[in-house]
Formats: sequence, structure tokens, C-alpha cells
Amino acid sequence: MFTLENLLLGIILSTILAILAIKKKFLTKDGVIAAFIIGVITMAFGGKTWFLLLVTFLFTSSFVTKYKKNTKNKIAAEKFEKGGIRDAFQVLANGLIPMLLAIAENFIVSDIFFAAFIGAVATVTADTWGTEIGILSKSSPRLITTFKKVEPGTSGGVTKIGTLASIFGALIVGLVAFIARGLWITITTGYFAFYKLIWLIIVALLGGFLGCIMDSFLGATVQAMFYCDHCMKETEKRIHSCGNRTRHIRGLKWLNNDMVNLLSSIFGAIIGALLFIYL
Repeated sequence: MFTLENLLLGIILSTILAILAIKKKFLTKDGVIAAFIIGVITMAFGGKTWFLLLVTFLFTSSFVTKYKKNTKNKIAAEKFEKGGIRDAFQVLANGLIPMLLAIAENFIVSDIFFAAFIGAVATVTADTWGTEIGILSKSSPRLITTFKKVEPGTSGGVTKIGTLASIFGALIVGLVAFIARGLWITITTGYFAFYKLIWLIIVALLGGFLGCIMDSFLGATVQAMFYCDHCMKETEKRIHSCGNRTRHIRGLKWLNNDMVNLLSSIFGAIIGALLFIYL
């Protein structure tokens, strides 16, 4: 629930994290502003555990993005619409739904919103881990819809190592939620039955993994893809790395990767809510 204490703490912590994000080049300047706003609102309305999960996403995702960055740079430059430093649109695509769920929980007090929140955060974490680790796979990715081999970095392409990485990313979110909620219960009540919170890990794993699968499916079917006739490469870019304008070849022209991430986080949130109802 909203408290002035959490609002003040959110401002302080978000300011510290914003400075760190700029120094470490995790985010662009507008990305830092967007992350600051999302962080403050999430802390104010959701509380410390909600905020911690967003921080978990930010730092683990930034870590895997920078992992073997030089190896990934050429593929990223040719294939991806944007680079590794996240801008405001990328931050909103990943953080908007979690923030809105934190606000919603104040109007209808129920753990269903926390479950949906976990599903959304686990989805964007799993997707980032899957993409950033999967691109390093020594074996060619396969398109999720046809299982045909595609070039590394192709939207909708999946690999074994990328899939395992996405599962691990979702698991991290679940474990952080489990530990943080468990410690809070122990501190406030002096009693903690760990088995009662196993559902948090299940929600993160299934919500995150299925949300990540949805992201790949949307990337393979409706995400806008373009083709550079000069380089003879498929890409997410409207202007390719070589400087030439690309032509639209499939998907909805307006549906870029940020929109796919946003839709996937919504799907992950729905899965999280459904799991809460049936678990």
C-alpha cells in the first residue's frame, strides 16, 4: 500500500540507482528518467519487495547485456533495432506493466496483483537473458514457428542455451521474491512456513518462461522485419548499420521490439494471475 515512507525511500534509492546506471552506462539519459519514475512509483505503491524485483531485472539484465559485449556487437549492430544501452521506450516496455500493477494493488488488495507483477518481471528478465545469452550459441537458432535454421539475432529464433538462460533468469526473479517475502514475514510475525511461498517461484518460472515464448512467437510472426538489399541481411532496423534504408518484408510495420516486449509482459502478467488463482 502507498505510504509516504516508501515514497521518500523510493526517491532516495531511485536517485542512487540512476547515478549508478549513468556511470555504468546501463541506460541512456531519457532511460534513466523513465526508470527513476517507474522505480519511485513502484516503491511508493508496491513496497520494498516489488522495488527489489525491478532492481533485480535491471541489474541482471544489464549484466548479461554486457557479458561478452564485443563478441555480440557485430550481430547486434546488424540485427537489433537498438543497442545495449536501454532508452526510455525500452524501459517503459519492460517496466510500465509492473508499475501499473503496483498501483492497482492499492485499490483491490490481493496477492493476485503481486503474482501478475512477478509474471511480468520474470517475462522481461527471461527474455533479456534468453536473447543476450542465446546470441552467443555456437549452434544456429531455429525459428520458433517452423524450427527452420535462421541467422543469430533473428527475431523469433531460439536456441537451447538461450532457452536455458531464459529459465534461469525467470528463476532468479522467483527466488528473490521468495526470499524477500519470506524474510519480511519472518521479521514482522516471527514465523515463516517456507512451503506456503513456493508458489512465488512457480509463478516466476512458468509466467516468465511462457511470457518469453510468447515474445519469440510474436517476434517470428507479427513483429516488423526489414531487409537490407545492400548487405542482403534481415534486420529490425529501418536504416541498416551500413547506412542504407531497408524495406519492410513481414510483420506489422508499426510493431517494433519494444511493443513486442510490452505485449509479452502483459501476457506474463496474465499467466501469473491465472497461476495464482489455480495454485
